[in-house]
Amino acid sequence: MRHGKKINHLSRQTGHRKSMLANMACSLIEHKRIITTVAKAKALKQFVEPLVTKSKEDTTHNRRIVFAYLRNKYGVTELFREVAAKVGDRPGGYTRIIKMGNRLGDNADMAMIELVDFNELYNGGKKEEKKAKSRRGGKAKKSETDTTVVEAPVVEATPEAVVEEVVETPIAESPVAEVEETPAPEAPAADEESKEEQA
Repeated sequence: MRHGKKINHLSRQTGHRKSMLANMACSLIEHKRIITTVAKAKALKQFVEPLVTKSKEDTTHNRRIVFAYLRNKYGVTELFREVAAKVGDRPGGYTRIIKMGNRLGDNADMAMIELVDFNELYNGGKKEEKKAKSRRGGKAKKSETDTTVVEAPVVEATPEAVVEEVVETPIAESPVAEVEETPAPEAPAADEESKEEQA
């Protein structure tokens, strides 16, 4: 029975577990996706998501708190610069776990954990637009500063009008010397025969 056991110890002592999660979190921040076992990926998700939330507000206090967990100043710098800029408007759920089957050596369940905003394939190369909703589930009220954009009517040109414009514009004649076209020399027949012999 596992009553009340919320933390997966991953068969490690406390110091080893914290060091491993810190190293994995730094690798995730640096490379934006890593492949590991499913159990470690789930533990890493719980470890790194609060740190990403802290990085949204760049203060000295938050940097020191994150550094206490990551223990790597380069990882902290990249988290507060690149990652925080991309996830600034996301309210949570910064990582995604994708299961990848079993490992050949020991048949362990493998998974890829990645930062959601850095995957260009799922986002289609563009940033997702979020629809504003109220807490009650309905549509949010428009604020007074919202402005509506009215599109101008599109005028289509007919092909005849385009042809007339092209015909009516005079072309200035310039003194250009006429150049005689010389045909390209043909390949010798000997080369063709040698190619046929090789085939």
